[in-house]
Amino acid sequence: MGAAVCSRFRGMAGSLGLVTLCFVATMISPAVQRAGAVGQPPHLAGPAATPLMGWSSWSTLRTAISEVDIKVQARALAKTLAPSGYRYVNLDDGWYVDPGYSVDPYGRWLVDQSKFPHGMKALGDYLHGLGLKFGLYITPGIPAAAVAKNTPIEGTTCHARDIANTKKFDANYQSATAMYAIDFKNKCAQAFIDSWARQFASWGVDFLKLDGLDSSTIDVAAAWSHALRSTGRPFYLALANTLQLPDAKSWKMYGNSWRIDSDIECYTNCNALTDWNEVLLRFTDDPPWVTVSGNGGWTDLDSLDVGNGHLDGLTKDERQTYMTLWAISAAPLYTGDDLTQLDSFGIQLLTNKEIIGVDQAGVAGHPLDDTGLQQVWFAKEPDGSYAVALFNLDDTTTTAVTLNFSTLGITARASVRDLWHHTDLGTFTKQYTVSLPPHGSSMLRVKPVQMS
Repeated sequence: MGAAVCSRFRGMAGSLGLVTLCFVATMISPAVQRAGAVGQPPHLAGPAATPLMGWSSWSTLRTAISEVDIKVQARALAKTLAPSGYRYVNLDDGWYVDPGYSVDPYGRWLVDQSKFPHGMKALGDYLHGLGLKFGLYITPGIPAAAVAKNTPIEGTTCHARDIANTKKFDANYQSATAMYAIDFKNKCAQAFIDSWARQFASWGVDFLKLDGLDSSTIDVAAAWSHALRSTGRPFYLALANTLQLPDAKSWKMYGNSWRIDSDIECYTNCNALTDWNEVLLRFTDDPPWVTVSGNGGWTDLDSLDVGNGHLDGLTKDERQTYMTLWAISAAPLYTGDDLTQLDSFGIQLLTNKEIIGVDQAGVAGHPLDDTGLQQVWFAKEPDGSYAVALFNLDDTTTTAVTLNFSTLGITARASVRDLWHHTDLGTFTKQYTVSLPPHGSSMLRVKPVQMS
């Protein structure tokens, strides 16, 4: 999803041995699952009371986006997925002119008129007219072109060179010389970000992805969070990417979601949107964040590319496992698929009400059983039931995966419902076992049965 080049071309996911070791380090008992959650400032909770649902342009379109393409995808979203809750249309990288060469009169990114001839406000109005939300992409820094021209900062007597740190480029940006770092010690630095936020608000933007962040740019997240609040317009602020757990309190303080990994897309030695290794990486990296997600802020696992059949680069079992992991993790659900080419199985995955219900309950699950390639994850839901995801991560063998009710604190019998198939399976004593194919999964609703 529009990540930095240094992240886009990283290596493949680590070994399954590492997955097991990480799960051992992050085991959390049911009793303390939610106890350590970091609080979310009330001003940020509104747009993200539940995990975001929508579509993002990066997986399918990359930077080759246009007004026409976005409208086509938006109409498809409104028709196929919006009734299930998918409302955000997020334009990722590529909507602007290279900021190393050209900017608007106040030093901000300039809309690429060859791609968006009617401008961003008109596009926002169009999306809103479909009942959808409008999202844009931005990176840290001030454009090099603004510094070269020493453009004024709107509403102040300051200029670009007053706030630019010309000794430091924003190294996370895809063109290393396009964006200078901002010196936030200067009082006009916040005014520059404020002016940009006001512009986005005037266009009707509802969502902003702030990409290229790391531990050294927490001040950037803080500045954008303040600026968006100051507009008086509800914004969802998504922070990206490969963010680190020691900074979790800051990411939660300033954003509505935080990307913990680099891009889900496969960029080398592949002919599809993603591959299994990219999905597998999230099994390792998500569990340590369980106490951070919730209350208006969510751990972002990146795009959910499960709707385009062979174009996704995954088997049907892998596509279901992908969706199951995102749902049990209470991750934002935004697909990057070409919405005009959704297959029937993909639509079934993306619109399953009971699976979406697990995600939207907003309780981040975590693994209970890390004894091998068969994983059992759970989330205690607000109604007292348990959402349970069972995974077989083995590459070749169909294997039985067992949920022991005692790990959930259930000492006797429990009713079990298969959420993927909308089927009540019955009442079981002590445990439930299901046979899963390689890279397969199941999602259950488990409720304790009171003994008479």
